[in-house]
Formats: sequence, C-alpha cells, structure tokens
Amino acid sequence: MTAQAPAPAGAAGPDPRPAAARATDTGHVRAFLRLVMIEHSVFALPFAYIAALTAMYLDDEAVDWWTLLLVTLAMVGLRTFAMAANRIIDREIDARNPRTAGRELVTGAVSVRAAWIGALVALAVFLGSCALLNPLCLALAPVAVVPMVVYPYGKRFTDFPHAILGLAQAMGPIGGWLAVSGAWSWEAAILGLAVGLWIGGFDLIYACQDVASDRAGGVRSVPARFGIAGALWGARGCHVVTLALLVWYAAATGGGPFLWVGLVAVAGAFAYEHTIVTPRDLSRLNRAFFTVNGFVGISLFVFALLDLVVRGLGPA
Repeated sequence: MTAQAPAPAGAAGPDPRPAAARATDTGHVRAFLRLVMIEHSVFALPFAYIAALTAMYLDDEAVDWWTLLLVTLAMVGLRTFAMAANRIIDREIDARNPRTAGRELVTGAVSVRAAWIGALVALAVFLGSCALLNPLCLALAPVAVVPMVVYPYGKRFTDFPHAILGLAQAMGPIGGWLAVSGAWSWEAAILGLAVGLWIGGFDLIYACQDVASDRAGGVRSVPARFGIAGALWGARGCHVVTLALLVWYAAATGGGPFLWVGLVAVAGAFAYEHTIVTPRDLSRLNRAFFTVNGFVGISLFVFALLDLVVRGLGPA
C-alpha cells in the first residue's frame, strides 16, 4: 500500500495532494481489503465474542468494553495477517487455477511488497493487542501465528490442509476467553474445537470446486485425494461433531433457553447446507459457504448474547 505523504508542519485543512493521488491510495487500500476478504471476519469473530462475553459473565456479570475492543483488534489483525500470508504464499498456485487467477496478487492490483506491508501491520496490531490484554495472551501469541503460516504450505505436503485451518481457527474462542480470564479454560477449548471442526468442515466443501485444478497442479486436499463425495461426507461428519461439541459447551457453561434455541438454528443451517451441495451439483456451493456459514456465526452469537443478558450480563 502506498504511504501517504505527511502534511507540512503547521498545515491545516484537507489533504493538499492531487485528487488522483488520494484516489490511488484509496484504491490500494480497497484492493488490499479485497485481497484479505475482510468481510469474512464474520465467520470466526462471533465465536471469540461468545467466549469472551461468557468469561465476563462468569467473572462478575459485567461487560469489559476495553477488553472486548482489544479482542476485536487481535482477531481482525491475526486473520488479516493470515489471509495476506496465504495469498502471498499461494500466488503461483492461484495463477494456475482459473477460479483464482483474478486475485489481486495475480493480476497486480496489489504488489507482493504491499501485501507484506499490510500483513506485517496486521501482525503488529495483533501482537500489540495481546500485549495490552495480559501476559499470557502475549506469551501465547506466537502459538496462534504459527498455524496461520503453516496452513498455506499444508496443501503441498498433506491431503488434510483443512485440519490445519481448523486448528488455526480453533484458537479464536480460546484466545477470547484467555483475554478476559488470563487463565486456561476447558469450556473455551470445547468451543474452540467446535469452531475448528465447523470451519474445517466447510473448507472441505469449498475445496470441492477446485478438484480438477488441484489434481492437475499437484495441490493436495481431501477432495483431490478422495473425491467430492468423500469430501462432502467428511464435511457432514465434521458438522455433526461440531453440533455435539456446541451442545457440550452449552451444558458446561450453564446455557439457558436462548442458547439452546440458537443451537437448534445452527442444526437447521447445517442440515440445509448439506442438502444444497451434492457431488453432482456444486452450483449452490457459494450459498452454502458464504450465506449459510455467515448465518451460523451471526445467529449463534445473537442467541448466545441474548442468553447471557437474560442471565444477568450487563454493562460494567
């Protein structure tokens, strides 16, 4: 991304640079945000909130807004770093795949240098947020970073890179709980495992559209190794276990009626997702990936929040 020139000392008013230069800077930022698909934070961020708010409720039933802000910055920062690193590492693979050949690093809309700058800025935001949270979060921050970098390489050495992605995403709820309590929580681990299996499962579905390209290019994945039908069965298994773990989490944290209603909504979304994508028809895959999984994260967060509020969670 192009750095903006600082205004002269004592200058006031609007940016003195030509409109074309300002528009170029804005375009670079927008291209980077498209590169990292910033809107996909909706998949993992709600579960970090669920964990953090539950920990706050169990602590003193009061919302710590500063901690919640830092959790948000840490999650978005780490996810942005992970996506940028993924795109950088995979840019040659993306160039060979017709579906991904239009990505910003392939077309040149974002340079590799700009992508690295954005990635390192995001990593700094993540580490800075962890440092402001508590010593344990900062000490464990590198543990969260490692799988984010290993994941894009996974498709080069294992048929199960989706499991690495799941492990990376499982850290969100665990980190959200640690941010509040500063201590390990098995309840958070249950939620983290559920999130990891959920995201790993829908990554199995998403990878089905690249079977031909992956096999031709030597890219490894479950669909490339076991076929689309095998991958979809694997995704179903992941989501059945996900639901079981969410039930366990609700029981372990004393969840009330709203949380259980949320789990029913999630079960319905999973059932719908696995009826609209079949080995013979992948035409609605994007609906399953983006719409349904976005609904899962947002709806469960809303129901979990309502449940915590009804049970006594309120402002500090």
